[in-house]
Order: sequence, then structure tokens, then C-alpha cells
Amino acid sequence: MSAQMPDPKRIEEILLGGELRYTRVDAVRLSGVTKEFSERLWRAFGYPHMSDDAVAFTEGDLAALGRLRRLMEEDVLDEDSVIRMVRAVGQTMTRLAEWQVELLTARLVGNGGQEQPSAEAVQMVVDVAEQHINDFEPLIVHAWRRQLAQAGTRRMAVAATSEDSIPSRVQATVGFADMVSFTQLSRELDELALARVVERFEETASDVIASCGGRLVKTLGDEVLFSADSPGLGAEIALRVAEGVKDETEMPDVRVGVAYGPVLPLMGDVFGTTVNLAARLTSIARPGSVVIDSELAAELDGMKQYDITRIVRRPARGLGIIQPYVLRRTS
Repeated sequence: MSAQMPDPKRIEEILLGGELRYTRVDAVRLSGVTKEFSERLWRAFGYPHMSDDAVAFTEGDLAALGRLRRLMEEDVLDEDSVIRMVRAVGQTMTRLAEWQVELLTARLVGNGGQEQPSAEAVQMVVDVAEQHINDFEPLIVHAWRRQLAQAGTRRMAVAATSEDSIPSRVQATVGFADMVSFTQLSRELDELALARVVERFEETASDVIASCGGRLVKTLGDEVLFSADSPGLGAEIALRVAEGVKDETEMPDVRVGVAYGPVLPLMGDVFGTTVNLAARLTSIARPGSVVIDSELAAELDGMKQYDITRIVRRPARGLGIIQPYVLRRTS
């Protein structure tokens, strides 16, 4: 007789680190927050709606509500700031959790995610999670603190060179790296092979960006967006990404577009005309090449390690006529 799937409630309690013992009404009453705030909070976290009588909350949920209430009472954050912060955490953690479960399942089950895992396979994953979840959790906190330190240092460096104590816009180099012929590739490969190509592309790009000291802003499947504090750093990242992908035999070339100018950092992303210009430059670039705007070309002028070639001016949607340049390493 085949084994039964593990009890979902037991799995949830193992991963939550506590017994499910409170309803939503209990959680609101014991934590001291309002019902309206708790509803906004659950939606921001991305949690599914729970009926008032569903026993679905742990001591950890109550503790989280209590911490957020104290942050508001001490005027560290207001309610809107809490909701925005929680939404950012929730969206990030949703993707991270799905990614971790997929990696762990593929590692233990060994089918690459192509087959539905059996009850025995699910039980194996649950057993490993129960045994090692206390090892995984500190790694998440450590990574968050590391990234927080870098983000805080970047923001202080910008503030030190600005007349505003907390500038709304900052000067930055931003670039897009886009895989060539991705649509055609998606027709030729099955889903698993295509996912591996995308993952390898993201790994290559993120490794280059991190090692150079830039920031991976986001990934969009066949495209990545990065930023750098200085023109020279942005140029180096762009060239190294193009070179790194070219060295991967099973990956198509990328085209890279980079621009320098003011950007608006918001919710971990960057916005503004400079970002739009970098995207337009990407569409101009040939496979394996890097195209930059006139501002970045001016900033790089005189750096002997780079060769900058002006190409034909052309229209860019929403931006008028632009003057692009091709960036190469000096022979």
C-alpha cells in the first residue's frame, strides 16, 4: 500500500515553528492591534484570507503583530510605512520560499521538478526541513543584514555628496542586459531546459554584478537590470556581463544598454528617464555588444581602457532623438 501524504497541518507547524492555536479574532485581541490594521497587514504579507473562526495563527504571528505595534507606538514607522515595508518583505519572501522549496525538492527527489513528488518524497523533504530549518533561518537574517549594510552605506555616501540630507533622486549608472532571440529559444527548448538557461544567465549576471560592487536591481526572465554608483563601475559591469555570457557555450549572447543620470530609488527598484533610456539602448545594441548614452560616454572620456565609438543617431520611443555609442575595451 502506498504511503499517505504527511498531514498539512503538521508541515505548517514545523515550518512556522509553533502550534496553530489562535483564530484571527484571538490574534487581534491578544496583540493589541485593530482588526482593520491586521487585515491590511495580512494582505500586504500575501497571506490568504482566513475566516474569523479558523485556527491558523501561532505565537510567532502574535509576536510579529506586537513588534509592529510597538514600532508604530514609538513613532519609528507609521501605519502606511509598516504596510509598505511588509509588502516588500512579503513579495520578496514569497519568491524566496518557492525557490527554496523547488531547490530542496529537486535535490532530494532528483527528478528535476518534472514529476509529481510521491508521498515518500514529500515526507523526505519534510524530515530534512524539520531537522535543518534552524540552520536555514540564520542564513536568511545574515543575508538581509549584509544587504541592509550595503544599502545603508550607499545611501549615506549619496547623502554626503548632496545638498539634501535624504535626496529623492541620485546620480547612477543603470543598465539592462537582455538575452538575444529568447522568444525563438523558448520555442526550441522544453520548459525545464529553458528554465536552466534563464537560471544560468541570472547566475552569470548576478555574480559579475556582485563581484564588481554593483547592485542587481531585478531580474525579468530573459533580462536583468543593474545599477552602479559610478560611470566606470557601470561600464565595467556591462562589459563583463557581455563577456561572461559569451563564454557560456549553451547560452545565447546578450545585448547591453547603459545610461548615466538621475534615478529615483523606490521600493528596491529604480525609476526615471535614465532607466527608460537604458532600456531603449538595449534594443539598439547588437548581440554581444554594449551601447551607452552620451552622458555615460562623456563620463568615460579619457579612460584609456575603453574605446567609445559614436554610431548613427536614432529615435527612441518617448525620448526623441538620441545619440548612442558603442563601448568596447581598448585593443
